[in-house]
Amino acid sequence: MQLTVLADNNTFISRYFLAEPALSLFIQVQGRTILLDCGFSDVFLRNAGTAGLDLLQLDTIALSHGHLDHTWGMTELVRMYARAALEGRPHKRPQVLAHPRTFESVMDERGVDQGSMLSKDKVEQHFPLKLSTTPVYITPGLVWLGEIPRITFFESRKALGWKTDDFRPDYVPDDTALAYISPEGLVIVTGCSHSGICNIVHHARKVTGEDRVVDIIGGLHLQSPDEEQLAGTIDFLKTLNLTGLHACHCTDFYSRTALAADLPLRATGCGMQLNYP
Repeated sequence: MQLTVLADNNTFISRYFLAEPALSLFIQVQGRTILLDCGFSDVFLRNAGTAGLDLLQLDTIALSHGHLDHTWGMTELVRMYARAALEGRPHKRPQVLAHPRTFESVMDERGVDQGSMLSKDKVEQHFPLKLSTTPVYITPGLVWLGEIPRITFFESRKALGWKTDDFRPDYVPDDTALAYISPEGLVIVTGCSHSGICNIVHHARKVTGEDRVVDIIGGLHLQSPDEEQLAGTIDFLKTLNLTGLHACHCTDFYSRTALAADLPLRATGCGMQLNYP
């Protein structure tokens, strides 16, 4: 598997990549190309151009959840694919893979919609759409994990506004991640980890039957976490004997510093490329 960071809060190398507080990851594995999330704007498209990647040949657009910093860039992707069709340029028609609640509006306490800009019906007008709460294998070695059971006592305890379909507190039930089954163990690829990175790892192990975890890359949603959550997360991650931890996006400086004290934390940012056998 080859993974390229197209959108993140930071840039990584001295080439001219752009950054924004959002996430988008481009994955090539077993002859297929997958985009995990679309960021907030067209930054992921511009960085793909800088990296020499053709996003008109995507096989799958997998969404980790519906928040604006992961889905609003989809409007730019729709525009790019529609223009390619109008101009008769070669392009695929990628499938969008998402939780059934990904495209619901999410209101915060200020009355601002933090959810997807595109509705389910609008997405279906442009791309084949598969909605699922259960795991979906994108390739034999890469699985989209579906809805994550919340089993830890220290994670996923804060609601983030409310979904407008039922106006209940939103604990982001649509949050999910990818798991790649490498010869050395699992590589967990997250969006924001609203469901809790420890919960995600537990679920990935159960779904794949593989207990070893070699690397984690993505947002860990450790933004001013309370000490119980941060300590519980670190204690759990230490048991995994990771060879790498690429915490990015929604992982604040304080949390990264705490993680780096006990774990193999690695630098991340737009333009970074990772390779796994």
